[in-house]
Amino acid sequence: MSKIDRVPVREQSPDIRRSNFEEVSFGYNEEEAVLEASRCLNCKRPMCVSKCPVSIDIPGFISFVKERNFDKAYEILSKYTSLPAVCGRVCPQEVQCESKCVLGIRGEPVAIGKLERFVADWALENNFKVDSDIVFNGHKVAVIGSGPSGLTCAGDLAKLGYEVTIFEALHEAGGVLTYGIPEFRLPKDKVVKPEVDKLKDLGVKIETNVIVGRTVTIDELISEEGFEAVYIGSGAGLPRFMNIPGENAKGVFSANEFLTRANLMKAYRDDYDTPIKPGKRTAVVGGGNVAMDAARTALRLGSEVYIVYRRSEEELPARREEVHHAKEEGINFELLTNPVEILSDENGWVKGIRCIRMKLGEADSSGRRRPVPIEDSEFVIDVDSVIMSIGTTPNPLISSTTSDIETNKKGCIIADDDGRTSKNRVFAGGDIVTGAATVILAMGAGKSAAKAIDDMIKNK
Repeated sequence: MSKIDRVPVREQSPDIRRSNFEEVSFGYNEEEAVLEASRCLNCKRPMCVSKCPVSIDIPGFISFVKERNFDKAYEILSKYTSLPAVCGRVCPQEVQCESKCVLGIRGEPVAIGKLERFVADWALENNFKVDSDIVFNGHKVAVIGSGPSGLTCAGDLAKLGYEVTIFEALHEAGGVLTYGIPEFRLPKDKVVKPEVDKLKDLGVKIETNVIVGRTVTIDELISEEGFEAVYIGSGAGLPRFMNIPGENAKGVFSANEFLTRANLMKAYRDDYDTPIKPGKRTAVVGGGNVAMDAARTALRLGSEVYIVYRRSEEELPARREEVHHAKEEGINFELLTNPVEILSDENGWVKGIRCIRMKLGEADSSGRRRPVPIEDSEFVIDVDSVIMSIGTTPNPLISSTTSDIETNKKGCIIADDDGRTSKNRVFAGGDIVTGAATVILAMGAGKSAAKAIDDMIKNK
């Protein structure tokens, strides 16, 4: 077993970063990356690979990092993922690849995600690109949505010679990578735009400001514009609310709206006029990664922030790293607490959130213990803004304007493991099929669908 302790990652100190939007983690430098890579045992049967949704050859790329052969390491990564600099930053490696690392049995697993980030950043900084001799095969495929699922599907199909066009509803490509995840976790100019540009270099066309279902329908893409297959990777961008009294008060945001204003529309910058008003004291309702992103963004905009979550810390769905960073930055956690009413002043603005204490009962269908209200335990948190972050569902626009496509009761498109839907030549994957999930799972769905689309077109 490795005798070397896991190499820590340098970060901005909490006192400094809580007032800026620069990336929190500095990542590994070359010496740190090589030292951490030397911990890898290069297992003959690597269980880490089995837990990676895109099946990256993890020991393979790490072995080249050990040798300082970073170009070869990047070539291996590029075979499996179109977005390594993104995945190295935002994927939950602790519950995926790293959870199966043999070193984690008695100590700390290899920092697979940090090494992936290092290699991807090295390639971006050195403008290193993998040679690709693409021969166009004469077939056209449309991809709806330029988030991680759509980008992955488009990239894999482009490498196989397809003429791929991505249709994006917003004015910038990247989907949730651009509008959802904050700059301090995922820099846009440094990471997201270069990763998107790599796909353009492969020949992928991206048309922005195209709302499929309004500007054009899926049926029209197939029957009038000559696309032989369509992949729907438009995500789950419709926010959910609790339907409690006062939820329509001024100063209540969905996390989607709040983060889109901050990230895509740059409301945090003085040279942009995008309005955003987090208030002096903000309650963020929810406990997932999006809730942490919204809370940490509001903090950086000058607000005192309270996370309100109905279960205990053990059940928080957010990554441990995000919870740790939020605590370091001074965000308050009101756990085992559930909102029952939003209070407003005579002008209709939020002035507080009435909550009730909870206790954990028996496990529910999710496998987590169900929160139960404690009688006579209501109290008020004085806040002047509330951000709701309790999940999202797919926007019904695409499914309602597409003939013969089946959805479930949650509005998600029904698709098999390869992305095939009930409609001929139409595939779907990512959050529009699963509901809100992780970047890497969406990428895995895009990858599977690309292979299925290729098989269908070749064999039809």
